[in-house]
Amino acid sequence: MDIILYLLIVILMKVELCESYARCLSGCRCIDDRHGRSLICMEESAFGAIPENLPADLTKIRIEKSHFTEISRGAFSKTPAVENLWLNFNDITVINSKGLEGLRNLTELRLQGNKLRSVPWTAFEDTPTLKILDLKHNQLDVLPEHALKFLQGLTYLDLSFNQLTVISKEVFQNWPLYQKIHSTEEREATAPRPNVVLALHDNSWLCDCRLKGFVEFIMSLSPPIILMNSYLTCSGPNSRTGKFFHEIELQECTKPVVSTPKANISLPQGSNVTLHCYAKARPDPAVWWTYGLKIIRGFHVSDDTIRSHLVIPSLSAADRGVYTCTAVNFMGNSSVSVLLDVRSADSTMSSHLPGAPAASGGADQNVFIDIRIAKQTVRGISIEWFATLERPLETWFTIHFGRADDIKKEITYIGPGIHSYSMSDLMPATKYEICVTLKNQTPRPGQCIVFVTGSDITEMEQREKLIHIVVIVLAMVLAVPIGMYACTTDTRFPCFEVIMESWKRRQRESSSSGMERERQGTFDSLQAASDEELVNKDFNEDRKVRRRSEDRLRKFIADQSRLTAELY
Repeated sequence: MDIILYLLIVILMKVELCESYARCLSGCRCIDDRHGRSLICMEESAFGAIPENLPADLTKIRIEKSHFTEISRGAFSKTPAVENLWLNFNDITVINSKGLEGLRNLTELRLQGNKLRSVPWTAFEDTPTLKILDLKHNQLDVLPEHALKFLQGLTYLDLSFNQLTVISKEVFQNWPLYQKIHSTEEREATAPRPNVVLALHDNSWLCDCRLKGFVEFIMSLSPPIILMNSYLTCSGPNSRTGKFFHEIELQECTKPVVSTPKANISLPQGSNVTLHCYAKARPDPAVWWTYGLKIIRGFHVSDDTIRSHLVIPSLSAADRGVYTCTAVNFMGNSSVSVLLDVRSADSTMSSHLPGAPAASGGADQNVFIDIRIAKQTVRGISIEWFATLERPLETWFTIHFGRADDIKKEITYIGPGIHSYSMSDLMPATKYEICVTLKNQTPRPGQCIVFVTGSDITEMEQREKLIHIVVIVLAMVLAVPIGMYACTTDTRFPCFEVIMESWKRRQRESSSSGMERERQGTFDSLQAASDEELVNKDFNEDRKVRRRSEDRLRKFIADQSRLTAELY
């Protein structure tokens, strides 16, 4: 009888052992020892994600080389007994903020050799007993000020071989463990305390003023906090590359202070000029020049003071204006302005600065400018203008461009001899306004063209095929097709006659040369050029547009005092 009982016990033990191995995952090994049950998965690409059917009685999980990319929410919530979690050499890039949920007994987490650029440090609120955190050989480049808030029981933290550049000393001063050590240091100087090991070597430390507090913290460390490698080295800036922390002395960060040796410059046309700007700040600021709404990068020479030089060769009237040098770092910004005046060869020539109010002569007030939309590209348009000038080689223009409802427009200064300008990146279903004025005059009523981009776009890729233009001319109650000039002066009907004469002259020149003008339209021709990817409208639609244009023209001639802009 005893023999039969013994055989039954043996059979039951074997059955239980078989069931235990059956519960282990395919491609993995399950090991039972005095520490509990371990799952070891070391096969290449065994899993594409963390398995969902992990055995519930595991105390150690080791999954490596499986190349999954995420620790999702509650990935280990079904294994609350896990104490050691090794996920080395996978491709983990994301850890959900609740990815460690349920691991209240976790004491060791190793994530070596993954691709983490950041860590949700609040996730460690779910691991109150964690003592070992290994994050070496990742791509961490930021350590937030309260990153260690929930790591009160750590005895080992490895952040080596990452891409950390700057750390605030507050990261460690806010660490509850550090605060606890220093609060009891005086009262329990003789009491033994467990050591805490930090590994921070082989990072890209940028040894400028931003690292001052951290360097001082490192130099002040003593047991029970121990650096695994106390010889931390600088990776930048160039003057400190390769130096150890104990070899450098860093100063406090400061806001930029900008100056210029000469704030007012007046030179004749054709001269060469170099504008100078000196900026002092820690860390080194970014420096640039602005002229109107344009940003210009100058030539920089850096030492203790950054010297920026903006070279302007062969001055012209369009170069007049206020040039602003700006320096910015994370502490703040500062700027200085240089006023540049360009004197004309004619001493009676006005030399007002762009952007400042100027009293233009009577001749300038009466000069008319006729504008046309000369070309349409996939995402923009080009305009051309014509003006009768007394000094065409000395007179410059100002372009005012932006959304029609914007009070402040982008301003661009155009030098003498240039009579075209292009705008790109136009948005669909948007009303734009563009004005061309002489010198630095502000636009007057009747000196602008308003146009609307097409709105019948259903997919993003159709933007490549369609941005058609509808033009509204403010000085004439007339919808003008692409290729037509639009009068933009207040001298209404005489200006119309000048435009017609100008158009007839261009037609004669075109026929004599035998060359076809690109998109040269007439009042009776509204068909857009297909070779520039415009959307061709139906012929019947064109006839309707033509009739509406002719009706508006007759109405304009009958009643010149009516100045109503009508949306086409």
